[in-house]
Amino acid sequence: MEYMTEPAAPSRGNILCCECGVPIPPNPANMCVACLRCQVDITEGIPKQVTVHFCKQCGRYLQPPGTWIQCTLESRELLALCLKKIKASLSRVRLIDAGFIWTEPHSKRLKLKLTVQKEVINGAVLQQVFVMEYMVQSQMCEDCHRVEAKDFWKAVVQVRQKTLHKKTFYYLEQLILKHRLHQNTLRIKEIHDGLDFYYSSKQHAQKMVDFLQCTVPARSKSSQRLISHDIHSNVYNYKSTFSVEIVPICKDNVVCLSPKLAQSLGNMSQICVCIRVTSTIHLIDPSTLQIAEIDGNTYWRHPFNSLFHPKQLEEFIVMDINRVQEKRKVAGAGARSNKHTLAEAWVQKTSELNTDHQYFCCTHLGHLLNPGDLVLGFDLANCNLNDEFANKMNPHHIPDVVLIKKSYDRTKRQRRRNWKLKELERDREGMDTDDERQYQDFLEDLEEDEAIRKNVNIYRSSDVPVESDTDDDAPPRISLAEMLEDLHISQDATGGEGASMMTE
Repeated sequence: MEYMTEPAAPSRGNILCCECGVPIPPNPANMCVACLRCQVDITEGIPKQVTVHFCKQCGRYLQPPGTWIQCTLESRELLALCLKKIKASLSRVRLIDAGFIWTEPHSKRLKLKLTVQKEVINGAVLQQVFVMEYMVQSQMCEDCHRVEAKDFWKAVVQVRQKTLHKKTFYYLEQLILKHRLHQNTLRIKEIHDGLDFYYSSKQHAQKMVDFLQCTVPARSKSSQRLISHDIHSNVYNYKSTFSVEIVPICKDNVVCLSPKLAQSLGNMSQICVCIRVTSTIHLIDPSTLQIAEIDGNTYWRHPFNSLFHPKQLEEFIVMDINRVQEKRKVAGAGARSNKHTLAEAWVQKTSELNTDHQYFCCTHLGHLLNPGDLVLGFDLANCNLNDEFANKMNPHHIPDVVLIKKSYDRTKRQRRRNWKLKELERDREGMDTDDERQYQDFLEDLEEDEAIRKNVNIYRSSDVPVESDTDDDAPPRISLAEMLEDLHISQDATGGEGASMMTE
């Protein structure tokens, strides 16, 4: 007889399933997995088909009770939203794993593969995998509903400028487009004196007001009107109105400063030309090239107006011009412009070429003008100035003519312009020929002023071919390096991550 030198290893015996008789390892239920699943369904009470709401206008999903969140397809945010829809049903089981099953983006279906566990008969733990289907239904969110209604607003920003020309508004429109401040607007309405921006919340309107005060010299005031009041919950519903008034000074305006303001700016002449309006008013003295900047607060303390309307510009021809090399500074004078050249010119109106009447003036356009050039300016010698400060000036200190800018052939400039700008979508009361002329003036200002051009997105126009500029006396143009390509991004047809739900 042989003896075992090592102890026998314990072996676990099998038992027969009480339902089907298949040998199985012992378990508390004494049943195999197949019979256990036939007897007990741990997914009972969990809905297999659920509805989620999707706003096709803004691409957001509804998270009950009233929150709309941005989710891309098969993202963690969308998975969390789907699981929250069945959170109450999942409380009876333990969630092990969850993941998306790929579906066509246009199918309006979302499928989730869930793995759950639950303790069943006599403490046995059963694990089961099942698929849930989510039906995507279209429902417009409150924000998009207000946008479509176009009348439901809680705050309005009224931008006004008391001038007859709209150069500042065209510049402001490009700044809004560049910084995308128009995305939260419900409606933009254009009226005679300015623009109205409608918003669904007061915070968005306040953000627009802060932006306007940082980009143009303006002042603002606000008011609110009570619409409704719930005495039980102490909830007030207001409509807020913000009024923003922009200074009534635009580029190429001739202004007359008060003596006190002119002295505070470095003893410059009271008659000045506005060369640019950004966050401040940029002035230049055409007789000395002295420059100054006036912010909004300074303007409202010492207001001044434009002496002429742009329609009063007259065309002159340069008969003779002499550059002034250096002019002695007056005591206390401010800074001078390095981008302009001081010159003394004899000019004659093109409407008076049959006479010998010529005008002498000092101009800041000495770097642009040559004898025989056409230039636009204002005639102060033969006009009646209706201004508080100009009427008190010494007549010998008022120039006969103030030259504003060199004149080019507008038709040729429009034909050679190979760029374009974007515009805000707004409700117009009607665009007349004067608005088109003012818009062309703004486009010409962009071509001539690089400082303003830096703040504007300029897009290349594929309709106009690029021409080589061989004419020395050609009008200024914008280089291709300063232009952007106008991209049109189409919808992702492959249905990758981030593709929006298609409704048709």
